Amino acid sequence: MGSALLRVLCLCSLVALARPARPANVSIGALFTFDSVIGRSARAAIDLAVADVNRDARVLRGTHLSLVAQDTKCSGFVGTIQALQLMEKKVVAVVGPQSSGIAHVVSHVVNELHVPLLSFAATDPALASAQYPYFVRAARGDDSSQMAAVADIVTYYGWREVTVIYVDNDYGRGGVDALGDALEAKRAKVSFKAPFPPDADQAAIADLLVRVTMMESRVCVVHVNPDSGLAVFAAARSLGMMASGYVWIATDWLAAALDSTRPPNPRAMSLVQGVVTLRQYTPDSGAKRSLTSRFATAQLNRTATLNAFGLAAYDAVWMAARAIDEFLEDGGNVTFSADPRLQQEVNGTSTLRLDTLRVFDQGEQLLHKVMLANFTGVTGGVRFSADGRSLADPAYEVLNVGGTGVRRVGYWSNHSHLSVAAPTPLRIKTNSSQQQEQRLYSVIWPGETTSPPRGWVFPNNGRPLRIGVPYRTTQKQFVSKDSGPDGASGYCIDVFKAAVALLPYPVPVSFILFGDGVKNPDYSDLVNKVANNVFDAAVGDVSIVTNRTRVVDFTQPYVESGLVIVSPVKEKSSNAWAFLKPFTLGMWAVTGAFFLFVGAVVWILEHRFNPEFRGSPREQLVTIFWFSFSTMFFAHRENTVSSLGRFVLIIWLFVVLIINSSYTASLTSILTVQQLSTGIQGLDGLLASADPIGYQVGSFAKSYMMQELNVPESRLKELAIDDYATSLQLGPRNGGVAAIVDELPYVDLFLSTNCQFKTVGQEFTKSGWGFAFQRDSPLAVDLSTAILTLSENGDLQRIHDKWLNPGQCDSSQGGDVAADRLNLSSFWGLFLISGVACFIALVIFFTRILCQYGKYNQGDGEGGTPPEEFPVRRPERLRSIRDLITFVDMKEEEAKRAIKRKSSDDRRDRSIASSAGASSFSASTID
Repeated sequence: MGSALLRVLCLCSLVALARPARPANVSIGALFTFDSVIGRSARAAIDLAVADVNRDARVLRGTHLSLVAQDTKCSGFVGTIQALQLMEKKVVAVVGPQSSGIAHVVSHVVNELHVPLLSFAATDPALASAQYPYFVRAARGDDSSQMAAVADIVTYYGWREVTVIYVDNDYGRGGVDALGDALEAKRAKVSFKAPFPPDADQAAIADLLVRVTMMESRVCVVHVNPDSGLAVFAAARSLGMMASGYVWIATDWLAAALDSTRPPNPRAMSLVQGVVTLRQYTPDSGAKRSLTSRFATAQLNRTATLNAFGLAAYDAVWMAARAIDEFLEDGGNVTFSADPRLQQEVNGTSTLRLDTLRVFDQGEQLLHKVMLANFTGVTGGVRFSADGRSLADPAYEVLNVGGTGVRRVGYWSNHSHLSVAAPTPLRIKTNSSQQQEQRLYSVIWPGETTSPPRGWVFPNNGRPLRIGVPYRTTQKQFVSKDSGPDGASGYCIDVFKAAVALLPYPVPVSFILFGDGVKNPDYSDLVNKVANNVFDAAVGDVSIVTNRTRVVDFTQPYVESGLVIVSPVKEKSSNAWAFLKPFTLGMWAVTGAFFLFVGAVVWILEHRFNPEFRGSPREQLVTIFWFSFSTMFFAHRENTVSSLGRFVLIIWLFVVLIINSSYTASLTSILTVQQLSTGIQGLDGLLASADPIGYQVGSFAKSYMMQELNVPESRLKELAIDDYATSLQLGPRNGGVAAIVDELPYVDLFLSTNCQFKTVGQEFTKSGWGFAFQRDSPLAVDLSTAILTLSENGDLQRIHDKWLNPGQCDSSQGGDVAADRLNLSSFWGLFLISGVACFIALVIFFTRILCQYGKYNQGDGEGGTPPEEFPVRRPERLRSIRDLITFVDMKEEEAKRAIKRKSSDDRRDRSIASSAGASSFSASTID
């Protein structure tokens, strides 16, 4: 056993000797602007992080972590020089830089020298591309996630356009591109971009904001550097742009600037009242509170505080230290070697001392360890997303500046979006169907208002709204050219002007006629002009149809419309058999049969009780027919005396009343109102024929009939409304048309003065007229509300009555000229009720008869049947049937007397038989 133990010890010693010894010192670099909002917070946080790493015996055991910091001085050129000098110090990783522009340049350097670059503040989304494999974003989110949060805020309040004010560098342009993509996904857009150079002075910024005030949007997104960003709000305040009606949304730079001093700077707070801003979300923890306290203690100027970027810098140092520790634990060795390409430059004429730069040989392995980070830092859980380039679960606090501080109104995360609940880790994310509703607490906006601003005004750029107006040549009551100051007039123009007058802001407009004045214009071309920004809107008799809604936005319809068919009609000549037309043949047959059936049933029920229903067979047959058909006019002279007869007759008279009323109404309609006839009765008849069909010039009816109804183009004939009457009168055989398909408002106006034409069939499309605006125009929404107001207060009807008089034709003759005849399906329920009543009455009647007959005939069978009478059973059965018929034919009183008499005879016979039996018994006893 001792020898085995010795061999194990020797083996362990060999393994220990084979593993490289940990270096005594490892250097990392820090690259940022020391004297900046972010830099002042990051510098102290990085120093504290390095000290904490060296103090913790569990990390870098036996290896000291050294920090080499270089100041970029907010300059891309200086930052590049400082990065090269940093690489001379043989650092294995670099924490920083804070600027996206410098990060782009330095990323090329670290790519060449294989040094991981852990940036805590460079948020340009383009840095995450494969072009920069050694760039690692140690911040909680980049500008793509931050702009997604801004887009959610914009759409949460219903705004559709924003103006972006940004610094014109890599950081600003990358953020604006990300915002445009995020808004486009939510059907919103950046309507105006306002860039300014990084070194712009107050005057240049003020000039830029003057241009912003001339734009339509009042939602301003500010994406600038925290050191110069307050200058934007100072200029905005001087121009009155921090007043009611404006919306200001700042990215996380503003929260970083405000968090950098405690207490907040009163002047800075006065500039940003009502602004909504974002802050990288870091959950509260003991480690975070401890670091914040130590940070304040370490500062000579106690007004400086730790902002979100300082927290990210602290975790970035720990991320690098843990990766180095794991790298060394796996036996990694830190070595550097010369870059052959740099050596070629040195051997040339270069004097830049590039030969001092060395490639970190194990840089790729260390980068891999960095990507595997999984620990809890002061910013929360630190681990990378699936793409391995950014931290997972980006989240922001939504803040509202007011008074002397900021107020949190909600949160945003990439999986829960806007919420008043703190973000949860992605691993416990709920399904989309279970996610809570998007919500924020109330915001106090600029001007100390709590109601969300409308977000836009009519642009103050001196240009009126360009309104395209169809230059109609027919039915000018709707819209057409006018000699007045507006240049156009009509029903549609008056509705538009009345709606604009209800808006809470002025809307200067300029009406521009569209068309040549020879024929009506093509309305689809007019809509396309709006979509292509030739016109700002189209006002007129523009139908809301599907293909147009794909390119423009329409207001609420102010006129209900749809396609109808107009056809020539003529009076029908009456004939001698018109009185038969109200009922179909089946209805006549069933009605006649029921008259006879009910008459027969009443005769059966009344025959025994009522002498008026008795007599010779001929008289009784006549009575049945007379009574049956006289009930049609309630003129029957026979009285009913039985209860069952009266029950059947009451129900039948109710049925007759309904039938008479329906017949009278239908016959009246046929002989008076519906004295019109036409060859085409509706859409089916129109499609089944091969005759030409007319449509109005410029109408969508042509495309609808061709695409939806498959009508050949050869059948369609373009007509002006003035040619409608002539074409219909000529007819299809004389060069005219069989019918015209047009929209209901045009047809109503045409028929008001042309009484010889009527609409046939039903309206076969449902649409309306509206005002067309460019996509996402807020005017469309506001005018829709105004149109509803006009409808509710009656102004819309008054404008209609002013321009569109009903004419002199009798509107009661309009509509479908085909008269519907009454058929059995409308009355089968009544006949069923009457038939069931008759059946019940007959069952009760014959049951009662059979009971009476049983009493009448019960004595005949008593004592049994003698055996000798069996051969004559069949004649006896026939005699019984005749007796039953005879009994049924008896009067009720006679039948009762017969039953009573027969009962008395039976009792007397039984008494005599009993006496005779007693006498015989006495005689036999004597004997």
